[in-house]
Amino acid sequence: MKTEKSCYTKDRKRGDMMLKESPFIPNAKADALIIAGNADEEIINNLKKFNIEIIPTVKCSDVYDEIAFHPDVVIHPINRHTLVVAPNVYEYYEEIFKNKPIKLIKGEKKLNRNYPDDIAYNVARTARYAIHNLEYMDEKLKYYLQKEGVQFINANQGYSKCSTAIIDDNAIITSDPSIYRTCLELDIDILYIESGFIKLPGFDYGFIGGATGAISNNEILFTGKYDNHPNSKDINIFLNKYGKKAIIISNKKIIDIGSIIPLEYN
Repeated sequence: MKTEKSCYTKDRKRGDMMLKESPFIPNAKADALIIAGNADEEIINNLKKFNIEIIPTVKCSDVYDEIAFHPDVVIHPINRHTLVVAPNVYEYYEEIFKNKPIKLIKGEKKLNRNYPDDIAYNVARTARYAIHNLEYMDEKLKYYLQKEGVQFINANQGYSKCSTAIIDDNAIITSDPSIYRTCLELDIDILYIESGFIKLPGFDYGFIGGATGAISNNEILFTGKYDNHPNSKDINIFLNKYGKKAIIISNKKIIDIGSIIPLEYN
């Protein structure tokens, strides 16, 4: 895909499908955030200023070290109060949430080091759709998504949540061409950006989905500065279109930490 055509949007349609909500977008201010247990101290300290509970992940030693703390590798929110968790780390989260109003479901697929054995829970979610390489989605996750009435959309990208920033219930940003082409036919507003320009130690670059997360209905967290990204202005315009404010939680370069997952207790 040519560089000069690195930015595309598709207007979302309105209808009954808009009644559904993405679990990655809180109704109001989130009560808690699940964030990588090895996230930079500056990121954690800045998040604490919001007077919000910070839930650090535990290392999943069965996958690559570079993604072993990433929330979106081991957790998928079925809705804002229900999480499917990889069996590798289930006991840790069972203890964390035992006195909190969050339901945990133990997934079936045990994650392993090599792709595609590490992508079973890394599913992008809009209000209506679950976007993933469906062949490798955890079967229990698939069952509960079906109960939610979510429609499955197959994409070649297995790390679909890493690759997709959820901006609104039916609005996303991605640098993945497979996800972009797949979503063009759906009632999703898409901003397509150039890949790269996001840090992920151990890899050439990271992804926009893994570097973002909503803290409220109108605030999107970014793990660092993205003003050197060639589509930075497009990102800001897209955020403004949905009434979202970018909250930069580090003065360093934007980094992929495996998404920031918001939770609501009410």
